[in-house]
Amino acid sequence: MNWQRDDFEISTDPAKLDIGVVHSFLTNCYWAKGIPLATVLRSIEHSLCFGVYKASRQVGFARVITDHATYAYLADVFIVEEHRGKGLSRWLMECIVGHPELQGLRRWALVTQDAHELYEQFGFELLRNPQRWMERHDANVYARKTDTGVQKI
Repeated sequence: MNWQRDDFEISTDPAKLDIGVVHSFLTNCYWAKGIPLATVLRSIEHSLCFGVYKASRQVGFARVITDHATYAYLADVFIVEEHRGKGLSRWLMECIVGHPELQGLRRWALVTQDAHELYEQFGFELLRNPQRWMERHDANVYARKTDTGVQKI
């Protein structure tokens, strides 16, 4: 799918993604610091990805991990610094939550440190029953990867 607004485009075409832009941003951000390129590639392969473009240059990204029936997890949402403040993240979210393959889902989830106001505009809220949620989180997983991408034990 493609959406156009002024000089910008949002597309779910994986062939348009600039993996270098995505990896460069993610490996330097707080939530995926040091993520290996092989991991980014695998995550993209198994997600519904949304690229944001000005002309043919990628300026934003998000991906949705979903079964297309009941659940979606929103991840890796970003707009590069020079294009922030233009309403692109809001437009990106409009495209994501309006995507035909993501309608009728029972639950959406995401984790954010600093973008609560953006996501609240789209119905996200703090966990109603946090005592029911569990996680297995390994904050240092990328630091333990070898050059082959296999985790050291």
